Amino acid sequence: MGRRRVINRDAVLDAAQRVVSRDGAAKLTLEAVAAEANISKASVLYDYGTKEALIRAIIEKRVAAETERVETVTAQIGERADAAIRGRIAAAVRSVSDEDRAVAISLCAAAAQNATLRHPIQEAYRRWIEEIEATSEHPRGALLAFLALEGLTLLEWFGLHAFPPEQRERVLSEIDWLRTQSPAHVEHDAALPNKVPR
Repeated sequence: MGRRRVINRDAVLDAAQRVVSRDGAAKLTLEAVAAEANISKASVLYDYGTKEALIRAIIEKRVAAETERVETVTAQIGERADAAIRGRIAAAVRSVSDEDRAVAISLCAAAAQNATLRHPIQEAYRRWIEEIEATSEHPRGALLAFLALEGLTLLEWFGLHAFPPEQRERVLSEIDWLRTQSPAHVEHDAALPNKVPR
C-alpha cells in the first residue's frame, strides 16, 4: 500500500481562489478545485469535506492575510498614539487587483447567505473594532474613522466608485482627522428622527 501524497493546503486554497475568481463561489466545486490544483477530488474531500468548509477556509485565509498586512503596516508606525487606526489608514493606500475584487465580491455573496461563512469575518471585525477603541486617545473619533475607511474600501472593492488619486488622498487625510475628534454624545431624538415626515 503506497503512502498518501501530502497535499499543500495553501496550494489547494490558492487553486480554490482562482476558481472563485474565474467562476464565482456559487460554481465552486471540489472537482473544479482538484482540477485547478492538479490533485484528486478525494484529496480535496479529505482535507475539507464540503464546499462550505472549503469556502470558509478561503475566507479565513483572506481574513488572516488582511490582518497580517495591516499589522505589518501598523508595526512600521511604531509605539505611537492611535497606532491601530493609523495603521489601517496607512494600509488603505494599496490598490485592488481585478482578481482580488472578483474573489471578494463572490465570497461576500456566499457569506451573505450563510451565517457559518460570515462568522470569521464578523469575528475579525469584532477584534479590529475592540483594538481600535482600546488603543485610541479618542475612541469615538477613531471608530468613526474606521467606519469611514470601511465605507471607502467597500466602494472600491465592489467597484462602485473610485476617487481620483488626489481626491482619494484628501479623503484619507480627512479620515485621519476624524480619529482625533471626540464627538459629543447626541440625544437620539434630536439627531435621528424616528418618524418619517408626512
